[in-house]
Amino acid sequence: MQLYKRIVMLIVTLVLTTACEKNTSEENISQTAASKPKVALIMKSLANEFFVKMDKGASEHQLNNAERYQLISNGIKNESDLAQQVNLIYQMIAMQVDAIVICPADSKALVPALAKARDAGIIIINIDNRLSAEVLAEFNLTIPFIGPSNENGAKQVADFTLKGFPKGTQVAILEGITTATNSIKRRTGFEKAILSAQLDLVTTQSASWDQTKAAQITSAIISQYPDLKVILAANDNMALGAASAVGLANLDHHITIAGFDNISAIHPLIEKGIILATAEQYGDKFAIFGIELALEILKGTAVAQDRQTPVDLITKVSLAKASGG
Repeated sequence: MQLYKRIVMLIVTLVLTTACEKNTSEENISQTAASKPKVALIMKSLANEFFVKMDKGASEHQLNNAERYQLISNGIKNESDLAQQVNLIYQMIAMQVDAIVICPADSKALVPALAKARDAGIIIINIDNRLSAEVLAEFNLTIPFIGPSNENGAKQVADFTLKGFPKGTQVAILEGITTATNSIKRRTGFEKAILSAQLDLVTTQSASWDQTKAAQITSAIISQYPDLKVILAANDNMALGAASAVGLANLDHHITIAGFDNISAIHPLIEKGIILATAEQYGDKFAIFGIELALEILKGTAVAQDRQTPVDLITKVSLAKASGG
């Protein structure tokens, strides 16, 4: 009987010890997770390869820095779904994240929600599309921006694309969402190059960054302007849409097309000469730059100030060099 009691007591002791060790372990894991800052990445449409690359880059960075921070990554259905981006900001406030790295779909409409995040003590980093300085001032917000000079990048693409065309050549611009700063800056860069080359800008129309819409608008443009020779698109999705419309039109002359973003889907068309050029702005690194700045600010090792990132011209020649051809 005494032996039996001893065995029972031993089993109970082992169970209690194991339970305590398990609880202590779970508590330590919970405390470790709680001690790591939560960084939210809010992007635009994940239907756009540019943001898929951005999301992948951020996820890989977090895996390689799992001991430093937790990542909550979000995107919206399409690039004009402002309401969903606002909802995501409020969700991140409710989740008490430490930082929000955001690529705003609109340069003005997101500012009030971001002001609420600031009031909740959340660090905010703006990437890719710069928020409106005027609206930020209205809300007494100072938010650092990380991204390239969209104007300089667009002018670089346009200067290359327009080279050699005679004065008066007809050119059209497909711009993105008209209230987005990056769209405005790219349009401005295109316009400066057209003016410098003394060409004729016959129309500027918004396709809202969308491939299907760009194809529809391009069809109407080439019907209205049968002598059109160049289309400058503010992103590659719209350039792809323009190329599709031009191909279906079966024209008796070539229309030169250029884009911006350097998504992989555009490479075959550049190699075939259907699209002449695009711009690489290293979107896969945008989120990483933003996350790193947020972590530095949270640690007190950096101040909230803008950081400019590179933008490079991509052509058939540069693609061949990159592939070793």
